[in-house]
Amino acid sequence: MCSCEDLITWAGPSYFVKQASPHFTWTGTLTSQQQKAAHALNESLQRKRNHLIHAVCGAGKTEILFAAIHKALEQNKRVCVATPRTDVVLELYPRFLQVFQNITIHALYGGAEPNSQFAQLVLATTHQLYRFEQAFDVMIVDEADAFPYTYDQALQSAVLKAKKLDAPIAFVTATPSTKLLNQRQKEDWGYSFIARRFHGFLLPVPQYQPLWNYEKAFKKNRIPQKLLHWVNKRLENNEPFLIFFPTIDLMERAVSLFQAIEPTIESVHSEDPMRKEKVLQLRNEQRKGLLTTTILERGITIKNVQVAVVGSESPIFTASALIQISGRVGRNPQFPNGQIVFFHHGITLEMDRACKKILEMNCYE
Repeated sequence: MCSCEDLITWAGPSYFVKQASPHFTWTGTLTSQQQKAAHALNESLQRKRNHLIHAVCGAGKTEILFAAIHKALEQNKRVCVATPRTDVVLELYPRFLQVFQNITIHALYGGAEPNSQFAQLVLATTHQLYRFEQAFDVMIVDEADAFPYTYDQALQSAVLKAKKLDAPIAFVTATPSTKLLNQRQKEDWGYSFIARRFHGFLLPVPQYQPLWNYEKAFKKNRIPQKLLHWVNKRLENNEPFLIFFPTIDLMERAVSLFQAIEPTIESVHSEDPMRKEKVLQLRNEQRKGLLTTTILERGITIKNVQVAVVGSESPIFTASALIQISGRVGRNPQFPNGQIVFFHHGITLEMDRACKKILEMNCYE
């Protein structure tokens, strides 16, 4: 959305389009915790009550949403699944197309192809909700703690504007903010908590590795020895990997050094027009690894991926971000014990908070 675009509202009768019944094709099985959360969510939405799903990374949050969305679509309600990140929309869209057939589904994000059809189910970045006013009977905000939604009052207002006045909101996140938790308690929302991944294995716990003067090493056109050893080990084991960097400048300085070791290694960031294709290539084993900013901290699932964070002491790596980054690892039941390493120039409170929270989740039954 640009400030120069016109937004036009309809002042006539309510616009109502009778939709075909959705063909629900999902045949998976929910765990007992997922089933309990799915039932509670559906009950809240039917009662037009807000609901918070607080579930660890890899708990199968998307699958929990399916039944409630299907119920709403059967009732000819219009549903929106909004998220702060384009990557999450791109990850969800093909899955929703497969599960909800026989209806029109739109995916809206910056650069998406325009579509004039009326969609009963809309997947959108929160920025795209500026386009809507009292349009949705059910609003779901996925990754409700993600930047920039949590820091931008305008985006939060856009969510409220886009839904009908009495429409409920379901918030879905692995790392809810204190504000969100307090709001759900104060306003008596429905609440579901899941501390276990769908496959039942524990969350991988980050390892600390000091990487002194890493910025100086990259400026001298060399990869720090411990990081080089880690990458070579991943290549030797044929394991896909993500390496998170605190800044685009440092990442772009490093990428050519990694390409000298393995030509398929690439970098991605928020302004990269090929980001979608590069992630897909990593998923399809056409690339060995990606260097990335926090743009890939969530909304991406790669089988057997190993993860390193360079400069985890940087302020951009909050506890929430580090938990989400760690959550990329071990999501597949065939590879539940992947490696997550925090390469640092000094341990921070945020690093310790992230590890403490992951260990705490592992203690729940």
